[in-house]
Amino acid sequence: MKALVYGGPGQKTWTEIPDPTINHPRDAVIRVDAVTICGTDLHILGGDVPEVQAGRVLGHEAVGTVTAVGDGVANLKVGDRVLASCISACGVCRYCREGVYGQCLGGGGWILGHTVDGVQAEYARIPFADLSTYRLPESVTDESAVLLADILPTSYEVGVLAGQVRPGDTVVVVGAGPIGLAAILTAKLYSPTHVVAVDMAQRRLDAAKQFGADVTVLADGNPEGVVRELTDGLGADVVIEAVGTPATFELCAALVRPGGRVANIGVHGKPATLHLEQLWIRDVTITTGLVDTRTTPKLLDMLVAGQLDTAQMVTHRFTLDRIVEAYDVFARPAETGALKVVLTRG
Repeated sequence: MKALVYGGPGQKTWTEIPDPTINHPRDAVIRVDAVTICGTDLHILGGDVPEVQAGRVLGHEAVGTVTAVGDGVANLKVGDRVLASCISACGVCRYCREGVYGQCLGGGGWILGHTVDGVQAEYARIPFADLSTYRLPESVTDESAVLLADILPTSYEVGVLAGQVRPGDTVVVVGAGPIGLAAILTAKLYSPTHVVAVDMAQRRLDAAKQFGADVTVLADGNPEGVVRELTDGLGADVVIEAVGTPATFELCAALVRPGGRVANIGVHGKPATLHLEQLWIRDVTITTGLVDTRTTPKLLDMLVAGQLDTAQMVTHRFTLDRIVEAYDVFARPAETGALKVVLTRG
């Protein structure tokens, strides 16, 4: 089969590799029908995730059809159409028993495209398949479902839920890329008074409006002044960091009100300054986290019921053999207007 193989920082190749096989009784193998590219994949290529070794197949978001199951898989059969979660869960370690699957001690957590081969390939092995896949109803398209593999649960859990968004809040989302847009979409479920989007690119701010932001501001357009004017000088109740750079983290800390909450989603490859000399007295809560995907079933139910409109998230479509081109488009959003790119079998 062919797969996208990481060759070290800045290097990737669509190349022939051996087909995946069942390595453990709890494994399944899927034929990849739809896959997408994550900002985390760009961080890997940028050298920000040194745990990823050269030779690794990238990717952790896919919809596929089961082609083989191990003897220990109880709830899947060949032919099932499934969502492959970005998080794998052993189900029996202390963290899994608490629903904190991202911190799995039994060989799971974020492993696909990280510590084991991922899903940007024609076929993929899925460890802990019973707990790491979700059977999909016919009414849900591959394109809609693949956005639930990572982006929607990440934004919802690590941004909206960790930030404790409440009715009447002023919520600021710094970064209007796919993760930020998903945070806006899911924050709206809690009826905030204002949702403010901050980004460097006007095209992404225009997209943020479509996803529910009622105020948008360019990063160099005095976001602090805009937020303070909206909040009678207080600052935002919740600020969601959706980029992963020192500058955006520090901006979030500057935008939050005393007693407010900063929820960091972004993947950081460099140290960011925590200004405790300013924050220590302001009762600010800062959260970080890796998605657990415990909300994926709920989000899937909302998708089926028409309560989540993910269709507008996908801006570019490719066949799987054009994945190198898709990466180029996704990596230049200011020029291409790319939000999410979806690749399907040719």
